[in-house]
Amino acid sequence: MASSKEYLDYVLEQLSELDEITYRAMMGEYIIYYRTKVIGGIYDDRFLVKNIKSAAKKMPDATLELPYEGAKEMLLVDNIENKEFLKELLESMYDELPALKKNRNSQRVRKHISCML
Repeated sequence: MASSKEYLDYVLEQLSELDEITYRAMMGEYIIYYRTKVIGGIYDDRFLVKNIKSAAKKMPDATLELPYEGAKEMLLVDNIENKEFLKELLESMYDELPALKKNRNSQRVRKHISCML
């Protein structure tokens, strides 16, 4: 089941206390980024974050759920109504999350285009 745009809009509104929240649609679901790092996503109208130490510490009773078949378990954010909690959660996760990897193909394309100019 795909996630609804309405639920995405609701989650984005709840995260509005944070700067640099972005998302990307992927196969009917949404990947959520905080300051260019993947923090989790919206899967079947559930807001799930990566299962990392800082997130587990903030949500010790959180349920582990699969975003989709074959994926790693993620933490279900059930305190979605509390904007301050969400802000603290994402800020606490940021340093522990890996930076996005540069896509070699996109670098080649940019280099090729700049050589053509």
